[in-house]
Amino acid sequence: MKPLHIFLFAVGIAILIALPLGQKTYIVYVLCSWLIFSIAAMGLNLTVGYAGQVSLAQAAFMGIGAYITALMTMAGVHWVFAATASVSTCFVIGLLLGYPALRVQHHFLAFVTLAFNTLVFLVLRNEEWLTGGSFGLVGIPRPEFGPLSTMKQLPFYYFALICFLVSAGAMAWIIRSPWGRAFKALRENPIRANSLGLNTSRMTLLAFAIGSAFGGLAGAVMAPLVQFIEPGSFALVHSLKILLMVVVGGAGYFYGPMLGAAIVVLLPEVLRFTEGYYLIIYALLVIVLMVFSPSGLFGLGKKLADRLRPQRVERGDLKQGSQL
Repeated sequence: MKPLHIFLFAVGIAILIALPLGQKTYIVYVLCSWLIFSIAAMGLNLTVGYAGQVSLAQAAFMGIGAYITALMTMAGVHWVFAATASVSTCFVIGLLLGYPALRVQHHFLAFVTLAFNTLVFLVLRNEEWLTGGSFGLVGIPRPEFGPLSTMKQLPFYYFALICFLVSAGAMAWIIRSPWGRAFKALRENPIRANSLGLNTSRMTLLAFAIGSAFGGLAGAVMAPLVQFIEPGSFALVHSLKILLMVVVGGAGYFYGPMLGAAIVVLLPEVLRFTEGYYLIIYALLVIVLMVFSPSGLFGLGKKLADRLRPQRVERGDLKQGSQL
């Protein structure tokens, strides 16, 4: 990493550490929600932005992770083992869900993942003996690590921050690895990637599996945060919300899901001073962004940078011409 990148990374970590200090409990809760949804959006960004596969099932994987973690921790299992089981289960289910992607593409695949999200929602709602049905599960314990407890909101924020940083580090490693380059090749031109010897089937399945595992981890952190989960929290509308985070931030950009999650989670809270109009203003801002920059905020920034770059070159050429 370049020294400038290291400096910016350190500044970002310092801001995240200082962000909740002196804030009210509700603000800290909202910041925790942003970190959790950033983890889920990072996983979906790998599937959508890097591998080029459409998925509308990320909320379902959050639900699977949340319910597994809730049931195991309420039975006395430590959160670390429950979260590991959640991530592993979502990885396997994501691997199986990826098989339809080998035969159908684009909006057809979106319908398949949409059906899966609906199926998970119906199972969570109807299997009352296991999930509590529409009444949900109440009293989910927060994790403790020896003398360190996350019962209060501020310690839980730092716990969620650690999970977020670990997830971001893992995603950065994946993107920079040969897998990441293979995912990008799969997105750009699957036929050419296959002709060069890339196993496109395996990489498609892997993209779904890894993205689903991130969704499971997000659910595993969300369950102890709210300490109450019910099927409606993982319905299709929440999968669309996570997809919106990826698109608004910029699909295919590493920091895109984090920025998109900040816009989707935090912006409505900032606009609450407008009272009943905040959702209308929020929706209009998103529509305007999508019309003028379908590639999201990071895509918009890249366009502006590309426009400024030729102007600098032309000024330099003019200066050299005047000297001649």
